[in-house]
Amino acid sequence: MDATTTAAPPAPRFNPLLPYFAVFRTDLRLTVQSWVFRLWVLVSVVAAVGYGLYKFGIHREVGLVQSASEHTGVLLRSVGLVTLAFVSLLALSGVSGERGSVADSVLSRGISRHQYFLAKWHARTLVLLGAFAVLAAVVLTAYHFLLEPDVTLGGGVAATLVALAVLAAVIAWGVTVGALANGTVIGITLFWLALFGAIFLLSFLPDPFPSPVRAVTQMRSVLRGNYDPTEVAKLAGLFLTVALAGAAVGLVGYSRKDV
Repeated sequence: MDATTTAAPPAPRFNPLLPYFAVFRTDLRLTVQSWVFRLWVLVSVVAAVGYGLYKFGIHREVGLVQSASEHTGVLLRSVGLVTLAFVSLLALSGVSGERGSVADSVLSRGISRHQYFLAKWHARTLVLLGAFAVLAAVVLTAYHFLLEPDVTLGGGVAATLVALAVLAAVIAWGVTVGALANGTVIGITLFWLALFGAIFLLSFLPDPFPSPVRAVTQMRSVLRGNYDPTEVAKLAGLFLTVALAGAAVGLVGYSRKDV
């Protein structure tokens, strides 16, 4: 009688994107649980709630008209630099904060440098932009009901999209600087000097050039619905292009850098 033979089970197929998704999911959790992220959210919420309730009290007691678009612009100017500082710190610490562990993973071929950089960039971008979008939606909705409702839906969406594009550029270049710098402290120092130095210098440029001060001032008109959709799309596209350029520099530079 012939011996029966059983076919060997097929070998499991390895998913080349598995290391990317592993780092991506882990970094999502670590970013949300970090004290810097929670402190940024707490500071933003306290500032928005406190300022909104204060203006609402004046609106009820004194009877002065408190425009939602005007005070949203004031809030943006007040907490904008704080938001940029926290967001850039979170972006910079993405790669530089795990320099020792990633060296072991890369050298043992557990994950490629491109996958690691992309996972960190995508995770930080998703968490930070998602949190900012939620905060912006809550603030705009609350101010619409507490103050004089002059913010349109289209204006709120347009202003939020431009702000998200700006943050996307800051995050991309922050992750890049953190990946290329030899230390976290050095990277933070260089990036903050470049970021806030650029904001300071741009504030002195004449009208044809972009200025952070004029951008915040024009944001009030955008919130009221007085904007050109084409110009808003061009502005958002400009910052997204800057973000992609930063990510490209990070990919090329990190692939050639010693870990």
